[in-house]
Amino acid sequence: MPRPAMLYYDDEDEDGSPDSVGFIEEDHPLQLHGNRELAAQAVKLLQVPSRPGDASFASSTTDMDVPIYVRGPSSRSPGNRSLNGRLLFAIIASAFGSAFQHGYNTGVVNAPQALIEKWISGVISGRNDGKPTDQTQVTLIWAVAVSIFCVGGMVGGLSTGFVAEKFGRKGGLLVSNALVILSAALQGVSKMYSSYELIIIGRFIIGINSGLNAGLTPMYLAEISPMNLRGSVGTVYQLVVTISILISQILGLDYILGTAELWPVLLALIIAPAIFMFATLPFCPESPKYTLINKKKDIEAERGLQWLRGTIEVHDEMDEMRAENEAMKVIPKVTLREMLSNPMLKTPLGISVMIMLCQQLSGINAVMFFSTKIFNMAGMSNDGAKYATLGMGSLNVIMTLISLFLVELTGRKTLLMIGFSSMFVVTVMLTIALMFVNVSSIVSGLAVVLVMAFVIAFAVGPGSIPWFLVSELFNSSARPLATSIAVGVNWTANFVVGLGFLPLQEMLQSNVFLIFVVLLALFVLYVYKKVPETKNKTLEEIQMGFRQESYK
Repeated sequence: MPRPAMLYYDDEDEDGSPDSVGFIEEDHPLQLHGNRELAAQAVKLLQVPSRPGDASFASSTTDMDVPIYVRGPSSRSPGNRSLNGRLLFAIIASAFGSAFQHGYNTGVVNAPQALIEKWISGVISGRNDGKPTDQTQVTLIWAVAVSIFCVGGMVGGLSTGFVAEKFGRKGGLLVSNALVILSAALQGVSKMYSSYELIIIGRFIIGINSGLNAGLTPMYLAEISPMNLRGSVGTVYQLVVTISILISQILGLDYILGTAELWPVLLALIIAPAIFMFATLPFCPESPKYTLINKKKDIEAERGLQWLRGTIEVHDEMDEMRAENEAMKVIPKVTLREMLSNPMLKTPLGISVMIMLCQQLSGINAVMFFSTKIFNMAGMSNDGAKYATLGMGSLNVIMTLISLFLVELTGRKTLLMIGFSSMFVVTVMLTIALMFVNVSSIVSGLAVVLVMAFVIAFAVGPGSIPWFLVSELFNSSARPLATSIAVGVNWTANFVVGLGFLPLQEMLQSNVFLIFVVLLALFVLYVYKKVPETKNKTLEEIQMGFRQESYK
């Protein structure tokens, strides 16, 4: 058996002792590169528990008989970087043009529903030589047009991994953006050609775009952000989603675009953020990690990182990425089988999927659906309820903006715990209040306050954190596949909730919230027990926690 080679890390703390020690067998592939510094960094990235005999991540994912062993503290962490103009430009270019489609197309169909249903009825009647239209048929067609968006989202979400690997993070967003142009054209001419089928096809296509965006954008934002801004930048996606939902509600008012003549324009307005993305994103660099690890272009990756940081002093971050790149050379491409069987990957995947389910099954869609009815119960007119709903959307935007700053101050797990716990308490109170809402005006007013409180609790953490958490839990080789699975699950859960909520509401009325009381209690327990804190932690530190967990 060859003698192991010992590697000492730089003495960065100047205490006279090496910061960490690793052992690599002399015939291990990492030794063949001939670069002692890069080999040491690769060992650093693949840390394992210090107990003798424990296998490393590399040996657990390959058939090699030559494991790596490491003792000592985690690797050096990248220096903190502040937000600069170029990074901000890249964030806006990628997030606004993508997340806008997700939010806008979620909310745009609510206001003009009655107008479009009336138009669909007229189209069917015209095709049947003026015969009366069955309202059930109209309702079914409208339900398909609304829900097909989520079906497209499922397809797009599950395609994220392939698109991210084939075209890159930035490249994938631009390819996906082309779908918006097609969707806008189909929906925009639907009335002109008296074809509700064009709306259905258009919403399916924009659903694919939104599903891809939900995976690609958080991935791109996570990979271009410095560690100390990773959470705040990741929250931008959900912030734009909430802003675009509010914009769709405002534009859908009956004195703006929510009219019998202008609703096609309302549906086709999605072309505006698409044009914005085509005009801005090409000027931004591709994710430096993708450029280095997937495209093997070291110089181009360094230039991209220098552009994003606004300085040529990017050596520490480049060293971290090069170390990850060297590590990836001895780790096979992550497959679905590997993802589902390897404890080092299975555990974070389970967390990613569960957090997505927690978000969609938390009851937020149910509260949004009930909000107008609750406002009416409180004595508001239909117009008053409509403006109260706009106020609720504005509150959602404000609280998501606040969470952008809180996520780096308090941490991801803390905000998730605060959010889900508050939602649990509010849902219990709301369930009780709805039992007596017709008895007292005070109780009906309390119900309105509780609806607002529920939205605040959701926006604090559960609304934004799931979208970027998955990118923090996986390395570059596993991130696209893990994102595909997690985002696909999110859209599937969204579709199931949308399909199943109305029948449940018909059966249980306001007692439907009891279901969410039970689910939220389980979610709080799960987050407390299983979700790690990733605030200000490097990739290797996060993976070290999963590695130690897998050896217990």
